[in-house]
Amino acid sequence: MKLLIIARPFVFHGGVERATAGLVAALVNHGHDVHLLSPRGQAPMAGVTLHTLFLPPLPSAVRALALAVSARRAVAARSWDVIQSHERTLDQDVYRAGEGCHRAYLASHARPRARGLYHRIVLALERRVFERTPRIVAIAEIGRREIASLYGVAADRLTVVYNGVDLERFHPRNRALYRAGARAESGIPPEAFTVLFVGSGFARKGLATAIEAFAAFSDRRSRLVVLGRGDRRDYRDLAMRLAVSERIVWLGALDHPERWYAGADIVALPSRYEPFGNVHLEALAAGLPVIASARAGGAEVIAEGVNGSVVEPTDASALTAALEHFRQRAATEVSDAARRSAEPYTYAAQVDGFVRVYATVTRARCDFP
Repeated sequence: MKLLIIARPFVFHGGVERATAGLVAALVNHGHDVHLLSPRGQAPMAGVTLHTLFLPPLPSAVRALALAVSARRAVAARSWDVIQSHERTLDQDVYRAGEGCHRAYLASHARPRARGLYHRIVLALERRVFERTPRIVAIAEIGRREIASLYGVAADRLTVVYNGVDLERFHPRNRALYRAGARAESGIPPEAFTVLFVGSGFARKGLATAIEAFAAFSDRRSRLVVLGRGDRRDYRDLAMRLAVSERIVWLGALDHPERWYAGADIVALPSRYEPFGNVHLEALAAGLPVIASARAGGAEVIAEGVNGSVVEPTDASALTAALEHFRQRAATEVSDAARRSAEPYTYAAQVDGFVRVYATVTRARCDFP
């Protein structure tokens, strides 16, 4: 099958970028003729034909619209069997809603955000995508329900295809390879119980809740490691007020998160809005329990008290209680349960899910306005 995937460059290897790269590589490995349409900056991928969209430097609002219009022009010839977009574009057979709904994201803020030009354009594009794209793929059940509720998308147009994870790269055996070195580099004692927070965009990812919960945690030798991009100033101030700044390690964005999954004992992700969060799968695959937000799609792979816990994103006391619980659990038992829960989420399973969607596309073109 000849596929065109429309996606922004995935050159910084965050969880979203790793998820996209893994899917594209798996489609190639399964014998598909994969073409990638992306703005400048996308690195070449083995077996993938790259088509570049040349967009001039533009303000974010105009750039979102320019990407949609430019992509439509680029696909006008329709020389592909299936056009799949990971962006809010204007002409595709399949839309993968990897970012969930911008409308729901705006509603997740504690204080309503002003609907400036950028947000108005994104919301207009989103509405058009959900109204006119034949097949919509959500990446979790929570996203499917959200799209159906907010945009009235019919059930026969909506499918859930969960992300895959690299089960070799993220593996419990990395603990023996990387744990000691990662901790030594950051000044963390070998015996310190270590909580890992992973995510760029600290407000949406719930870093304030994580710090508040960590400050109430009874183990005063423990450490909190923050991995990701964001403005640290308010969070450093919060940590200082709560007298835990000496026990927080700020690492920024790193290309090899597997070293810190190996170096930590548990992952805390109290996100305010998260369509899935591939960090959930990566951590579980690495054998780490995950404290997930009830508003994250990744919570759907958590079995309460077994491989993690699910909390409300602003409930610091519940997060603290989960930390206390897993501090007392046998590490080997928890690691085995976490790993088992990640193993069904392979890239092969993700490709199978998309192939089933692709099989419906020809019929959809005939019966969808």
